[in-house]
Amino acid sequence: MIALPTNGGIFLYAKPTDMRKSFSGLAGIVRNELGKTPNDGSLFLFINRRQDKLKALYWDRDGMAVWYKSLEQGTFERIRQDGEASVKLDAADLAMLLGGISIENAKRRKRLKAA
Repeated sequence: MIALPTNGGIFLYAKPTDMRKSFSGLAGIVRNELGKTPNDGSLFLFINRRQDKLKALYWDRDGMAVWYKSLEQGTFERIRQDGEASVKLDAADLAMLLGGISIENAKRRKRLKAA
């Protein structure tokens, strides 16, 4: 079992990504297009044009790590927000995305949020 970090932010890049990109290419997208620092403890997700492949980039204590998943059938959901380069997710959203559950159609019950 690989534990992906969820204590920092989780950001899904909104545009299709070339899956040939590795550490430097994905970190460049994070810096240049998202305006974030790749080694700040956040998890950055990238989906290809056909939506059947996903890469996760994150800082793993002493270096960058890339996690890659390729689906045999089906697709990942690419969530879009008007004009935004990325969508901020939480751990539950990440679990739904990886599990094939539609995040946009999921109904959330009201919860108290800490200020």
